Amino acid sequence: MKETIFEALRESHAIQRSLIRKLMLSHPGEHRVEVFTTLRIELAAHEAAEERYLYAPILMDDRGLHASRDALADHHKMDEMVEDLQTRDHAGRGWMATVHKLSKELHDHLREEEKIFFQLSGKILTSAQKTGLASKYRRDYRRMHVTLQEA
Repeated sequence: MKETIFEALRESHAIQRSLIRKLMLSHPGEHRVEVFTTLRIELAAHEAAEERYLYAPILMDDRGLHASRDALADHHKMDEMVEDLQTRDHAGRGWMATVHKLSKELHDHLREEEKIFFQLSGKILTSAQKTGLASKYRRDYRRMHVTLQEA
């Protein structure tokens, strides 16, 4: 059976959970910066591809309008936290306080997405769309990773 968009997204969600856990346990220094950079790139690549290949089609259906807007707002909130973290000292106490907020927001978002948004989307999308969107998501996700690592 072909992979669906939901399986592809869950793979990235597992990576995000692992990276935020590593960041929460990190100590000031080069390793912390590396983990944060990897997480930042992972979040940005995932968000861009997910918004294009899951949220956009769901936004086009009245049943998915509110849930898509809510999910987009979560992405925006997390993006602002990541931007804030980029501009501050990684060794500072305030930096880790923001990482804790990001972790909570990320875990809440992923849980809500997997438990509610995916089920709603599964009712809206056809089987062909679910598999077709998976390959489009994967292609864009890989492209975004390359683009963001080069930036």
